[in-house]
Amino acid sequence: MKSGTSSLFSYLSQHPQLYPSCKKEIHFFDGGLNPDVDSYEKGQAWYRAHFPLRNRMSTESKTFEASPLYIFNPLAPKRIFALVPKVKIIAVLRNPSERAISHYFHEKWKNREPLSIYEALQEEEKRLELVIKRKDYKNRIFIDYSYKNRGLYKEQIERYLDHFSWQKILIISSEDLFNEPESTLRRVFDFVEVDKGFKVQEMRSRNVARNRNEVDPNINKYLDNYFLPHNQALYELVGKSFGW
Repeated sequence: MKSGTSSLFSYLSQHPQLYPSCKKEIHFFDGGLNPDVDSYEKGQAWYRAHFPLRNRMSTESKTFEASPLYIFNPLAPKRIFALVPKVKIIAVLRNPSERAISHYFHEKWKNREPLSIYEALQEEEKRLELVIKRKDYKNRIFIDYSYKNRGLYKEQIERYLDHFSWQKILIISSEDLFNEPESTLRRVFDFVEVDKGFKVQEMRSRNVARNRNEVDPNINKYLDNYFLPHNQALYELVGKSFGW
């Protein structure tokens, strides 16, 4: 969330061999955003209905969706493997300090966050404790107030490695996606085995926060210190430093 998936979805949708789902975020494997309705229980026929028919695609074509909550919901990796074990998975990771701040302002824009950014960050563990203990992953508290928890990328990727090999997983940073879009997209196209020479024409960034304000530098310092050991552990896992 807030790492560039909307932009990547738009870029991939322009490739002639890639067919997007009828909407970007299907939220099947995470059960959906409505606490009262579990979309996973609707079954695979419901999920598959969001994609183009095979007979309308060439044999070299692929289809895809982008639901950011899949990486954060602990139930998603096993569910994905059970239904589509040959899937290719792309994780777009953003500097977790920047992501947490952007996430906070997103919740303020949605009128879901009554606390100041400092209070919200300090209260996060207390807010999420019982929800996580109950494994209530469809709870809006888990989804909306997980500013720091969503930035603990190593443990989220490890849950996928329990089911998928590295050959099925591509990790890219949002910084690379926006600063070096052409080379990053070539990596993505090569990974999903389509023509990597295709040039995306419309490179406008999507879903950019419009209400973000400057924050106290101490907030950035707090988040950078909080994430430092987690980022180092991530770099060791993926074999690359993102410079966060």
